[in-house]
Amino acid sequence: MPYFSYIARDRTGKKIAGREEALSAEELTERLQAKDLFIISILPESEKVTSAIKSRLLHQHKRITSNDLVLLCQQLSTLLDAGVPILQSLRIIAKQVSSIRLNKILGEIIQDMEKGLSLHESLAKYPQVFSELWVNLVESGEASGNLAEVLKRLSDYLERNAQFQRKLISSLIYPAILLVVGIFALLFLTIKIIPTFSALFSSFNVQLPLITRILIFVSNLIRKYFIFGFLGLSVFIFLFRQFLRSKGGRKSWESFLFNFRLTGNFFRALIVERFTSGMATLLESGVPILYALEICERSIANLVVAEIIRQVKEEVRAGKSLSLPLERSGFFEPMVIQMVAVGEEIGELPNMLKRINSFYREYVDNFLVRFTSLFEPVMLVVLGVIIGLMVIGVFLPLFQITQIR
Repeated sequence: MPYFSYIARDRTGKKIAGREEALSAEELTERLQAKDLFIISILPESEKVTSAIKSRLLHQHKRITSNDLVLLCQQLSTLLDAGVPILQSLRIIAKQVSSIRLNKILGEIIQDMEKGLSLHESLAKYPQVFSELWVNLVESGEASGNLAEVLKRLSDYLERNAQFQRKLISSLIYPAILLVVGIFALLFLTIKIIPTFSALFSSFNVQLPLITRILIFVSNLIRKYFIFGFLGLSVFIFLFRQFLRSKGGRKSWESFLFNFRLTGNFFRALIVERFTSGMATLLESGVPILYALEICERSIANLVVAEIIRQVKEEVRAGKSLSLPLERSGFFEPMVIQMVAVGEEIGELPNMLKRINSFYREYVDNFLVRFTSLFEPVMLVVLGVIIGLMVIGVFLPLFQITQIR
């Protein structure tokens, strides 16, 4: 008899998943309904495997995306919550993942667990895929026996971050495209159009206006030294990247971004959003505060703030409350300090951190909306003025020529 996989709920609403032999899906439905179970889905295992294989072949890719990790976490949480053993859950998920690399890693994780390693020990072997947040939250869930709930919190955290990154990138794509198109349009006018008219003007004995002479001079300069300018820009970018790779250089650049008037508030808000999001998830999952601070220190992509978190961690280890060293750092705003202090006092620190995170997430979203709405007209005005000056510089000599004739 064929096997069928099913998902159902009992009278209390608890999700139950399993597989049974039956002559048909109808027979299995009647059998499960006799046990007072509400059927969600029944699928022949051969059909399930074929569907998964088709889906994988259709959307297969090599790298591991943030969506792959979010989906992995969500599926593992759902299967564990439904009572499916962890190894069987991983085998089911491995058949469905679209990432070729993730499929291979899951196969190796399953082998490690069959040899006796725990899930967090197996995940720790792949730090480039599974961050310290992943490993430590899974370890916390395994220790507390509440792995499904911890993975649910982790999937929510990963999904929020993925959505936030997509929103951040999509907000910056249009300004970037507009800037690049504008630069190429100006280069085309300067390198191709202006020289054509310059050759035309030189055949007439007329005194060119100042603006026209400036345009021709700039055009000749760019055409003559374009290669050198390109090489100089490439060397500058290379040296700047090397500068950022050094610890001192990176800290200097980060300090500049935080202190620069136009970008300081945005980058501070972005870092506080990341910090509070990670801390809230870790503390809510039962990770001790010192361990949570250590994980955030290692995972945050900013040397200046990592050093601040290290100092905060040492003061908390010495017995001080979290709000006091945060205030002494001078990096966090008074609102953050006050809400953390209230959260510590009433024993609701994770919830307070989540509220802070929501505030700063909204602040960053609003900043990006204002930036894109302001950048577009400013960029259009600047391009319009430059192109307008070019048109004037080109047509003024033409008017003079027509008058001479």
